[in-house]
Amino acid sequence: MALTETPSTLPAPTAPPLAAVGELVRPIAWAGERTLPVRSSVQGLFPGNGLRRGSTVLVAGSMSLVLASMAAASAEGSWCAVVGIPTLGAPAAAGIGIDLSRLVLVPDPGPQWAVVVAGLLDALDVVVVRSPGSARADVPRRLAARARERGAVLVVVPAAGGGLHWQADVHLRCESIHWDGLAQGCGRLRSQRLQVTATGRGAASRPRSASVATVATS
Repeated sequence: MALTETPSTLPAPTAPPLAAVGELVRPIAWAGERTLPVRSSVQGLFPGNGLRRGSTVLVAGSMSLVLASMAAASAEGSWCAVVGIPTLGAPAAAGIGIDLSRLVLVPDPGPQWAVVVAGLLDALDVVVVRSPGSARADVPRRLAARARERGAVLVVVPAAGGGLHWQADVHLRCESIHWDGLAQGCGRLRSQRLQVTATGRGAASRPRSASVATVATS
């Protein structure tokens, strides 16, 4: 005699909690993949010699320094975005090594700029934003938390004259800019060299400095 079970007597399947499912499908990132590459000239300014995923980086004094910090990651396939900097031109970005095919430009995000940045952090590797002069005081903390959660790098260009307070993991400041190529008021600008200092939190707390070339000599 065959033994059979009716559907009502079969044990009901149990579904794992949603959080457990998320852990199962989450991509595995090796230690090296947690850091995006940077050019050799700026490696010493960052803990681990690169842009650590989930970190917030504040860059003051030079847009060229911002672009130089993300150029290597862009060249190796990372998607990047620049938000709220209408003066940034595509030729300038390309000239410093940014891959324009993987660059998103949002010159004027409007009053909902924080929503725009949060959405980009969900999808891209590096998001640069010029911090507006005023916004809700909790916006910097919320965006930094979003970057940590999504494994993106948030690069903040502070507003002129102050503004929002950002708790950055790494703070780069351009102290001086020197151009080469002009002689007695004439000639062609061939290279730009920045004197940069770096401070920060945790592994980045020890002050560092470097001379950074941002324009290749032709």
